[in-house]
Amino acid sequence: MTTMPGPVLGDLDARVAQRLATGGVRYTKGRRLVVRALGRAGGPRSAAELHGRLRPGIPLSSLYRTLTVLADAGVLARSHDGHGVALFELAEWLRGHHHHLVCVECGRVEDVDVGDEHERTLTGVVLAVGAAGDLEVTGHRIDIEGVCGACRA
Repeated sequence: MTTMPGPVLGDLDARVAQRLATGGVRYTKGRRLVVRALGRAGGPRSAAELHGRLRPGIPLSSLYRTLTVLADAGVLARSHDGHGVALFELAEWLRGHHHHLVCVECGRVEDVDVGDEHERTLTGVVLAVGAAGDLEVTGHRIDIEGVCGACRA
């Protein structure tokens, strides 16, 4: 298993700008700052984490609006950590298919690419579970929970 590299930021901006323009949404400086920060992140981030990285570039109230606009436009994917805190990351069409390693102690979430062989196995399991529940599977995300090295130390 390897951690995923981030996308090339120049290409990222062009792809996001095109997606937003198609939906009639402007790619403002604040939105660009958020997309770039998430492009450099190694996994999903909370609004508080993003605000810490972007301060003073974007006020917290603007950040929340920006996250909502980008999620509604399909640029960001929203999930939640084990404590119910909303986490944001680039959508799969930008970042590529991946899963997450989640530390249940500190809450750190890291993107992980499991490799083609393991992904085929996971997909088979997901399809079988979906079929057993009469669900037409359209995708999957897997969070692998445990205690990270820093918390074990």
